[in-house]
Amino acid sequence: MSKVVKEISRFDARLPKEQKQFFEKAAYLGGYRNLTDFVILTVQEKAREIIRENELIIASENDSEVFFNAVTKSKKPSKTLKNALKDYNAFFSK
Repeated sequence: MSKVVKEISRFDARLPKEQKQFFEKAAYLGGYRNLTDFVILTVQEKAREIIRENELIIASENDSEVFFNAVTKSKKPSKTLKNALKDYNAFFSK
């Protein structure tokens, strides 16, 4: 069996003692193993939320652009589309 090795990076932060104690208390009350787990999991959750919101905005902007272009830059209906409309109208006018 092959073993997957993940590359590890270090992240250091300097913060006031009171803030560290505040975070440690939250980690303890939240049931986290330690401050590192609390920080990593909390930041990871927030990062996912920010990325998801950003991707929704981008998708929404793309959808708006596609819709706007379809409305403002539409071409005349093709013969196939006109025939499909005739068939539709004939079917539902019975």
